[in-house]
Amino acid sequence: MKLSVKIIAGAIAIIVITIFSITGIASPKQSGIKRTDLQRHDLSAPGREMIQALVELAPGAAFGMHKHPGEEIIYVTEGALEYDVEGKGVVKLKAGDVLFVPAGTYHSARNNGQVSGAELATYVVEKGKPLIEFKK
Repeated sequence: MKLSVKIIAGAIAIIVITIFSITGIASPKQSGIKRTDLQRHDLSAPGREMIQALVELAPGAAFGMHKHPGEEIIYVTEGALEYDVEGKGVVKLKAGDVLFVPAGTYHSARNNGQVSGAELATYVVEKGKPLIEFKK
């Protein structure tokens, strides 16, 4: 009986991983990118939460086109980063600059510089939805 439970659990895990891979929900491990979640809190607005993360990009690293189920406020803390924002085009930011990305807007980030770059990403999103959905 224990073996059949393990087989069923394994099959369910494979199905879930496959669904995440097909839908683009799973966050691929990308070379030269380090993400550190700093905090997550429910907001007073029903069904909304705030997530804050530090995202570090090595020289030449890029984070592909994606969107969030809410707004993202970006504050560049180090270096210079380039963002391609749907409907806005390419935006170049340096340390101290900010960028607002509206809910559901596809965007990407790239470090074209010779030094490391980093951003403080603050998300105000719908609670319970995947934070990142990659463009297919």
